[in-house]
Amino acid sequence: MFPKPTLVVSKCLGFEACRYNGQALSDSFVSQLTSYVEFIPVCPEVEIGLGVPRSPIRLARVEKKLHLYQPATEQVLTDAMADFSTACLDALPQVDGFLLKNRSPSCGPSDVKVYEGLAKSANAKRGSGFFAGCAGDRFPGLPMEDEGRLKNYELREQFLIRVYSLARFRQAKKSGRMRDLVAFHSTHKLLLLAWNQTRFRACGKITANHEKRPVAAVFALYEEELKKALATRPRAPSMINTLMHAFGWVSDGLSREERAYFLESLEEYRDERIPLAALLRLIKGYAVRFDQEYLLDQVILEPFPTTLVKLSDSGKGR
Repeated sequence: MFPKPTLVVSKCLGFEACRYNGQALSDSFVSQLTSYVEFIPVCPEVEIGLGVPRSPIRLARVEKKLHLYQPATEQVLTDAMADFSTACLDALPQVDGFLLKNRSPSCGPSDVKVYEGLAKSANAKRGSGFFAGCAGDRFPGLPMEDEGRLKNYELREQFLIRVYSLARFRQAKKSGRMRDLVAFHSTHKLLLLAWNQTRFRACGKITANHEKRPVAAVFALYEEELKKALATRPRAPSMINTLMHAFGWVSDGLSREERAYFLESLEEYRDERIPLAALLRLIKGYAVRFDQEYLLDQVILEPFPTTLVKLSDSGKGR
């Protein structure tokens, strides 16, 4: 049974026609997620009083300070957006990530134009939207992606693995029982090993709790380390080594042809011709066949609902 991650999402991504031009957007991945996550839709621009439709706004850096500016009206909206961002983020329940509108001057996590000054002809660099930047500062380590990057299947898989892992940890933390943290770490061993071996070992030491810290302190330390572990993209060699480690638990029972097929599939994954989910399904099938309890307990074999596996890929974001 999978937990329901809680995600903050840009309201314009299928929830309300609140884009600056009054248009409604539809994103297939966001629509697909609706039954599997708890969404908290937000539109910072509407919340600070801008209408629909409205004149576009832009980010501008003036004397090293970031401002939000509406050229058509010459309104400086910096303070209003800063106040809203603080109030909104402080009022959130525990969340597992952010799925925001790409290139939005308020919501874009990255690839947002930041102009060098208020002049219309000013040069622009790339950065984060105002609200997204505040969210990143307020919730360091939480997954934050835009719908554009998530059209890439590798980034989409990694985003889902991260938010579902954090949702599972949130459940364990809510219990306040040390045995639930031990169980979490035990079932996430291969996943953490694939993601970051150094952080995996650190999580293991925290769970062992040789210092006899209070349970709340152990959970806090583990959460910090877990977010750091999942924040970096897993390197292909590390993931492949972990897959081979998992395969070692079942390979003795396979025929020569079956072993060869798995190794061929591994090379296809290495060359980015098939997604990680395809290999995980193979290994899980072997684990079911041989009733391999250790593997069947490992979250990495099915880290999120398989119905969310989608093979379409824009090719962008790699």
